[in-house]
Amino acid sequence: MGKIVFNTAIIGYLGASVGYFIYLVYRRPLVSTFAAGAVGVALFAHTVLIGLRSMETGHGPYTTPFEVGLFLAWLIVVVFFVTEWKYHIKDLGSFVIPLVFVILLFSGFLSQEVTLVEKSESQFWLTLHRTLSALGYAAFSIAFAAGIMYLIQEHQVKSKKLGIMYFRMPSLEVLDDLNFKVITIGFPLFTLGFLTGAIWNVKMQQGLLHWDLLKTWPLVIVWVVYGLVFFGRLFAGLRGKKAAQGAILGFVAVISTYFLHV
Repeated sequence: MGKIVFNTAIIGYLGASVGYFIYLVYRRPLVSTFAAGAVGVALFAHTVLIGLRSMETGHGPYTTPFEVGLFLAWLIVVVFFVTEWKYHIKDLGSFVIPLVFVILLFSGFLSQEVTLVEKSESQFWLTLHRTLSALGYAAFSIAFAAGIMYLIQEHQVKSKKLGIMYFRMPSLEVLDDLNFKVITIGFPLFTLGFLTGAIWNVKMQQGLLHWDLLKTWPLVIVWVVYGLVFFGRLFAGLRGKKAAQGAILGFVAVISTYFLHV
């Protein structure tokens, strides 16, 4: 059963990725409807998969790299749906859903061995830490997509060569606003995830500042990059191209952190 729903989710996200790209280029409403439907089916299968995994392990999807990958990909889709509903930017799917497909596909190659976790106070902090961090990552993925779209638009405007993408994507103002709003949500969540992770270290008797340099410093880099974008917008008027580049750089650090933890 688990394999069936996993494959259904993979195929659904792949089909949606192709559909969104075709819609971006050719603007066929039927293709957009197909892509949205494929994501819906994939998300349903994805949700069932997480439920089955949780029933099997007796805990949430936060212990093994496989579970974290499942959960992160699921949250990105949920945040994408919320963003698309709020902003009506269907083209966002062309940049977000392929990312979900790659994360889920990569997760399929990881060990799916079940790890049982004893219930304790430290488990609560681990759950909180990874949930908040994953929510922050999901928000950052939307900022990443908005950043890429912004740079494409900005390049076409400056070069005065308005290609097909210019007429397919939202204005620079809309993309810049979306970038800041999702970082405004994601940065505090990621910060709380960082803090609850430190508390978890204390509960595990590892010390508040127990640093694994290889795994922790990339997280610090992520926090600094998005902190510069967040506070730079609030106090220094940072926006536009630099904010988009910051969102992209930050997400590259996020992905690097994910692979290091795996």
